[in-house]
Amino acid sequence: MSSASESRQARMIDELRVFIKKVLGDPTIAVKCVEIARRYKDDPESNEKMAREISATTSVRIPETWSEADKMFLDILKDVLDDEAALY
Repeated sequence: MSSASESRQARMIDELRVFIKKVLGDPTIAVKCVEIARRYKDDPESNEKMAREISATTSVRIPETWSEADKMFLDILKDVLDDEAALY
């Protein structure tokens, strides 16, 4: 693995660690993020709208320029909704 790739991976892991600590410290964050994702699920600009509202209403900050961890988080939110829909 190249040093640039290792550095990018280490940065993503650090970001995810901070996020997981926030969620474990305040379990309402996960519920709020899923509620926000549900509202924008079918919107063509869903990721942008989810990122803005999550940043505005929780302690999770998603900057305008997304990191790989930010993108992964938004994708996981959509996966959760897809899994939820498959159950019903």
